[in-house]
Formats: sequence, structure tokens, C-alpha cells
Amino acid sequence: MRRAALRLCTLNKGLLTPARGLTQGSQNPEKQNVFHILEVRDKLREIVGASTNWRDHVKAMEERKLLQSFLAKSQEGLPPRRMKDSYIEVLLPLGSQPELREKYLTVQNTVRFGRILEDLDSLGVLVCYMHTRIHSAKMSPLSIVTALVDKIDLCKKNLSPEQDIKFSGHVSWVGKTSMEVKMRMFQLHGNEFCPVLDATFVMVARDSENKGPAFVNPLIPESPEEEELFRQGELNKGRRVAFSSTSLLKMAPSAEERTTIHEMFLSTLDPKTISFRSRILPPNAMWMENSKLKSLEICHPQERNIFNRIFGGFLMRKAYELGWATACNFGGSRPFVVAVDDIMFQKPVEVGSLLFLSSQVCFTQGNYIQVRVHSEVASLQNKEHMTTNVFHFTFMSEKEVPLVCPRTYGESMLYLDGQRHFNSMSLPVNLRKDFLVEP
Repeated sequence: MRRAALRLCTLNKGLLTPARGLTQGSQNPEKQNVFHILEVRDKLREIVGASTNWRDHVKAMEERKLLQSFLAKSQEGLPPRRMKDSYIEVLLPLGSQPELREKYLTVQNTVRFGRILEDLDSLGVLVCYMHTRIHSAKMSPLSIVTALVDKIDLCKKNLSPEQDIKFSGHVSWVGKTSMEVKMRMFQLHGNEFCPVLDATFVMVARDSENKGPAFVNPLIPESPEEEELFRQGELNKGRRVAFSSTSLLKMAPSAEERTTIHEMFLSTLDPKTISFRSRILPPNAMWMENSKLKSLEICHPQERNIFNRIFGGFLMRKAYELGWATACNFGGSRPFVVAVDDIMFQKPVEVGSLLFLSSQVCFTQGNYIQVRVHSEVASLQNKEHMTTNVFHFTFMSEKEVPLVCPRTYGESMLYLDGQRHFNSMSLPVNLRKDFLVEP
């Protein structure tokens, strides 16, 4: 699938000219929807009618049942919208309001990427509510949730925790019940906001009780640039379907991949014995099973979203930070994030659940470490575990890292899956650590 690859040249200023309109920072803020970062969650609660008091959350959700009558019976019954109708900006004033800085600060005096993931998730949902809002209704009858983080491209040179950050976003493609959201992140440099990050999320609309799909307003492109964005959204959808169909969970590895695994297996056989059971590690290598780290989170009400499920951004942050720790422990030096792979939200996480995160290195090459994080939940009453997410992160270590070796067939499949993700990544030739983002 499309990699969240870090490219130094992706977000050049040529892509941010007024002709591109929606992808640029607002030139007329008074004519745009501009929010403070602390207002985003409050605005979402206002749109949905969610209670800020956990004791009242059941009553608030019961009241949402009354909004079912506002749901469209078909997409044709909804008025078309333009891309600029959903365009919003969000300001994260780390420089002008230093009291916010502590939450985003790493010990190396950089910005925590896990916190940025949280902000992007909230922004994506708010953008979709701007696209689907019903002006005659006080609250939205739709429950909009994150389905997929398709890609995140970084163009980071000096991401400082002491300079203001601005996010912008708008809907770029619409299906029957799903929406693709394009988001960008800028940081103040002198008197100008310079591009830092480009993200694509896929959101889905559900009914007012979040039990079934709901139709969303169609989207009408108004310029050649917007038509290209919409066309790319269609291509992204097809690419995701194609990638899923070739998953190793559904199809056997290719002939080349089978050869790779067999050669790795032979490299671990003890030359002193004539046995397939005598396994030894090659020089500068580590067994995959010894690269694991695990964590457990109790899902408290503090981390709930507006629908009283656990906030998707919180799940992404926790998975990312565990993945970073895994890469740090494996490589023996501070790693830098290079890529974030597609994140599929398979099942919601209920408040009160036990969240189990399991992270392991599944592929290495040179200074690069491919980390897979598996997320599953169990209720306090039921010990049965259910998978909610699988995350793939690519890190670059300060020094060359050991080769990771699978011992079992299952680990071999993890190795090939990690290799596929790594090989689909596009990196600049001269990748420098000062362009990378830490946790």
C-alpha cells in the first residue's frame, strides 16, 4: 500500500501557491474556519452533542437516537459540496503560548510525533463534519470515525517545539459512505508558515448510533487541480483493494520471496551438523522472537472520543511510542521515524477495555528497522482477545543494526510482510537525521 514515506522534496512551495487554493495556508483568515488546537475536541462535542461528563454519556448517546430522522435515504438526496466548504485551519501555538509546549516536548527538545498523530486524527473528523453539516440541525446525525491512515509524508527540517504550528485540511474525495481527507502541517519560520507534513486519512460515516453506514454529501471538484485530487482518491481506493487481495494472509509468497526465506533458513543451519534442526545465528544477527516489547493500557474515560469509544489518536500514539522504544532497544541507539504505514482501524476499543500492544522488529536493512505493532483488546469481564489494529513503522538508527532472523514459518511471513512495506517506501538519496521526527 501507499507508504507514509518521508520525502524532502514532496512539499515544496510550488505546491502551495494560491492556484492550489485549499492546500495553502489561509490568506484571508476571517473568511475561513480557523480553530485553536484546544477548540477542536470541544467543537466536535458540540457537533455531536456529546457530554463532557462521563456520568452523563449514556443519556447523551440515547438522545442521539432522535437524530435518525435527519439521515438521508440515499446520496442523491444530499446537496453536493465543494472542497472549500470543508476547508479548516487549526493553530497549535507552541511559540506564542508556551504553556502548551510541555505536552509536545521530547527530551531532545523536538516535537513528539505521537502527539501530532492525535491532532491529525481529530482534525480529520472535524473536516468531515464541515463537509456533511446540516445547517438546519443543531447537531449532526452522523457518527464519523477514522477508518484508515492512508499515508503521511514528512518534509521536516527544523520542527521546533518553540515555533507555532498550523494544520489545514479538507475533503478531497467522497464515496457513498466514506471520505478521503487531505491534511497539511506547517511551522512558522520567520514570518512565514513553511510546509512540514502532508497526510491522507480515510473516514467513514455511520448512523447516529454508530451501528450502520450512512450516506454523505457528494463532492464536486471545481478546478483541474481539484479534479486531479479526486482522481487520485479513486486510485487510492483501487490500490488499497489490490494490496489487500495480495496479502500473505490470503496468498502464498511469490517465488522470489520463497527463495529469500529458504536462503535465510540455510544461513542459520549449523555447518557442523547435517540437520535441519540445528539452528545458529549468523554474525551480527538476532532472532526475531528476541526483539519483542509489550505494553498494557487500561482504557480510562479520559481517553474517550466523542462517541465514548477510545480515541483513535490515542491508540496511534501509544503504538508509535512502543514501536519507537522497540527500535531503540534493538538498534542500541536513538532511532528516527522515516515512515508510517497504513493504519487500519478494524474494531473500536471500548472504555474500560484492557489494551494489549505487542511490538517486534520484523525486517532490517542497513540502518533501517521495520517495526510491527499489534493491538488487541480484552474486556474486564471477558478474557477473549480481539485484534483492533496492526501498525507498521520504519525507523532509521544512528548506526547499522543487526540482521533480524525468523525462526518459524509464521515469523518468516512477518519478515516478508515487513520487507514488502519497506520496499514500497520511497526515500531521498541524501537522508539526514535533522529531517527526521522523534516520538
